[in-house]
Amino acid sequence: MSRSVLKVILGVLMRVLFRPAVEGLERIPGDGPVILAGNHVTFIDSMFLSLVVERQVYFIGKDEYVTGKGVKGRLMAWFFTTCGMIPVDRDGGHGGVAALMTGRRVLEEGKIFGIYPEGTRSPDGRLYRGRTGIARLTLMTGAPVVPFAMVGTDKVQPGGKGMPRIAPVTIRFGRPLDFSRYDGMDRDRYVLRAVTDEVMSHVMNLSGQEYVDIYATKAKAA
Repeated sequence: MSRSVLKVILGVLMRVLFRPAVEGLERIPGDGPVILAGNHVTFIDSMFLSLVVERQVYFIGKDEYVTGKGVKGRLMAWFFTTCGMIPVDRDGGHGGVAALMTGRRVLEEGKIFGIYPEGTRSPDGRLYRGRTGIARLTLMTGAPVVPFAMVGTDKVQPGGKGMPRIAPVTIRFGRPLDFSRYDGMDRDRYVLRAVTDEVMSHVMNLSGQEYVDIYATKAKAA
């Protein structure tokens, strides 16, 4: 009920203010486990994704989003969890493993799991090298990967901060990718890299971004 009410309210606001163009939505399977993998340019990407996809999309978020105190903290926790965010402490030594296992659980329950293979928001609007967690998930669960691209959300929220601005947004979904040919090879690092790079290639074609073959975290550190 909470998700339905939130989706109706925010959906109306989104359509009125941003009029997002959605392409290829029919390519998302209507049931069963699905991995949505796309680019990440601003904080509100997950909000747009949750609002345009008919099925509930679950994704990983920082646990600090749901641990705030007072009325504001409770409202934030309700908002993010209703949108499908699963809080995980990603800053700890086992943050990556926790995120991977959470995604696996969601997929084994037959749900949709959204992931940004870059691991963090792009520091400059370009598309960066994908982390192999996406490959591990699809090979461990057999879930198809539907690549997607957010185009224009960086104009809505430049720098990923501040109040959103009015700007056109396009969300594109590609055809489902099946990696069953690599069944049982989820520990082969060459296979994991090949699968990840194939996913990122599709994301790049959908987004039109320039590709940079280094990790976004390394670019931010530099």
